[in-house]
Amino acid sequence: MLKIVIWTVVTVTALGLVLALVLYLIAKRFRVEEDPRIDEVEKVMPGANCGGCGFAGCRAFAEATVKAASPDANFCPVGGNEVMAKVAAILGFEAKEKAPTVAVVRCNGTCDLRPKTNEYGGYASCKVKAALYSGDTGCSFGCLGCGDCVSACSFGAISMDPATGLPVVDEEKCTGCGACSKACPKGIIELRPKGPRGMKVYVSCLNRDKGPAAKKACAAACIGCGICAKTCTHDAITVEDNIAYIDALRCKLCRECEAMCPTGAIHGVGFPKPLDKEGIKERIRKRNEAAKAAAAAEVKKEDKA
Repeated sequence: MLKIVIWTVVTVTALGLVLALVLYLIAKRFRVEEDPRIDEVEKVMPGANCGGCGFAGCRAFAEATVKAASPDANFCPVGGNEVMAKVAAILGFEAKEKAPTVAVVRCNGTCDLRPKTNEYGGYASCKVKAALYSGDTGCSFGCLGCGDCVSACSFGAISMDPATGLPVVDEEKCTGCGACSKACPKGIIELRPKGPRGMKVYVSCLNRDKGPAAKKACAAACIGCGICAKTCTHDAITVEDNIAYIDALRCKLCRECEAMCPTGAIHGVGFPKPLDKEGIKERIRKRNEAAKAAAAAEVKKEDKA
């Protein structure tokens, strides 16, 4: 009996050693050499693994960036330009700086401006709520108020305001990773350039219904009237599908569109002084009068010629 036990142990041990040797030889034969720079890049990454770069995590980002022809093909929003400069140095490149971005909530449908038409009693999730129906207000484009964006944020940069029922972004904490934007089934959270000293102007509405229907659903909805586009002298505003959009790269932060918007759908954020609507409207009036006078003078000049 003892011999059987001993032979069993010896046989199993020998078989284990043989199999281990076979596995070692196979692993050595088919081993894929990994670029050591991947580990170096991963070490300088913030380690948030938030997915804001478009990859599953920092390791996946490092692998893709090392294999890419240039580090400019990818960008880490959490680490920003500082981290990307280190990554570029490891890879022997010079990184191009990118303007920092921040999340903005493109919905101004507060509880007062966008009254509820029914009560939702299901699971508190925007994704679930959106799958069931268009929402508990007359606007089918606005915030659903369940806070999926809050749960998605790894940096505590977004919270729900109980008074308005809308998410609020803390720009000091926001890294621009885009997790909240991806979590929102209505797509109301957009990443926009942070702007000089945090100043920015954007349309806080995504309602694509025609003017009367949009206004009925929310008092602060964009009605697609186009006044903002006509007012802007920088070609920064377009109106498509009954909704206005401001190009952050062209916007000069003059706030004229904000002053002229009849519903208050355009928001100026981060400005040191409150909006002087009357002053801006007077400036626009004088400019229009000057333009008319110049056009009239040009016509007279042509008539004389």
